[in-house]
Amino acid sequence: EAYIGVLIDDLVTKGVDEPYRMFTSRAEYRILLRQDNADERLTRKGYSIGLARQDRLMRLENKEYLIEKIIKYLNGRSVEPAEINEFLKEQGTKEISQKVKAVSILMRPKIDLRMMLKTLGDILKNDIYNVPYINEIIESAEIKIKYQGYIERERNVADKIRRLENIKIPEDINYEELVSISTEGRQKLAKIKPMTIGQASRISGVSPSDVSVLLMYLGR
Repeated sequence: EAYIGVLIDDLVTKGVDEPYRMFTSRAEYRILLRQDNADERLTRKGYSIGLARQDRLMRLENKEYLIEKIIKYLNGRSVEPAEINEFLKEQGTKEISQKVKAVSILMRPKIDLRMMLKTLGDILKNDIYNVPYINEIIESAEIKIKYQGYIERERNVADKIRRLENIKIPEDINYEELVSISTEGRQKLAKIKPMTIGQASRISGVSPSDVSVLLMYLGR
């Protein structure tokens, strides 16, 4: 749940022979360990042990409330061609010919949520959005919507591997037959011969996708 936790776990379980692990891009589940959601992952833990004040927790709760409100608005708001086509034209993307949900417009690669909300106007007229960190809220809402599929897929993989931590791996398994596992992953697995999925997932050079292939091979 924290990148520092990933680093500490690496030092304890994998040693220090691979300094590239210090880069966040090398962390498992890096789509979940994002800069924009660090407060969502860690503030409550910090508050529970006295590292974060009450006002910081309240700020997080207000942020989460407003993010959810924007997401619900976009999923429920229908957009007419007359009110959005000029904006779409300015952004260099295809205009619409009939009413569509606002969220489908946002899913387009060239569309920026902040600019789209200004074009639609109605939601930003509410005084509740006059908060000093509104840009942070809008950015988080946009990331959650645009990358929802990737985020959910990675969370499902992480949850699955956690649930299957103690699944046994047969001693006579031939890793060379598992061509969908990376070459480095096959070599490390064959050399170390982990007894469980949990042990396999902590081998340096064995990626989460390698573990997923191994789980499929084991019928899980």
